[in-house]
Amino acid sequence: MIKDILNDAETRMRGALSVLHDDLAGIRTGRASPALVERLQVEYYGTPTPLQQLASISVPEPRSLMIKPFDASTLKAIEKAILASDLGLTPNSDGKALHLNLPPLTEERRRELVKHMHHRLEEARIAIRNIRRDALNDMREFEKEKLISEDELERGEADLQKLTDKFIEEIAEQGRKKEAEIMEV
Repeated sequence: MIKDILNDAETRMRGALSVLHDDLAGIRTGRASPALVERLQVEYYGTPTPLQQLASISVPEPRSLMIKPFDASTLKAIEKAILASDLGLTPNSDGKALHLNLPPLTEERRRELVKHMHHRLEEARIAIRNIRRDALNDMREFEKEKLISEDELERGEADLQKLTDKFIEEIAEQGRKKEAEIMEV
């Protein structure tokens, strides 16, 4: 029973880490990356749709992105979504594709991005702790119903804490890597 709770908790923690990884990929660094815009929501026939489903995104040069819509009629909607986003980028259209030139980041903008990244890291840590709390409540409930012994509960709590610590450390590691990427000039 405890094993099931721990496996479920680990799966959910892995999911939270995966969401964090995707979030961090969308935070701008000095070089162009399709991850910067691929999850951007574009209004497509009244439905918000991720940009990656509407266009191919390539990196022709280290500081520029090219977004080529599969359907030319979506060009204006994609352009509008980029302008409305918090990326601070202005797309240039040639009628068939959009070109995004990434200006070099200023020191101030880098610090803002790092602050934003730390906020995301904290959200991920909170998610991990919430998963731990739910798992602990389940274990205590089992103990209360005499389905597991007190010793099993203690071992389960210790294993859960080890699991939590492991994921919190992975979050910190991702944060360190991303911060180094952002601050790299």
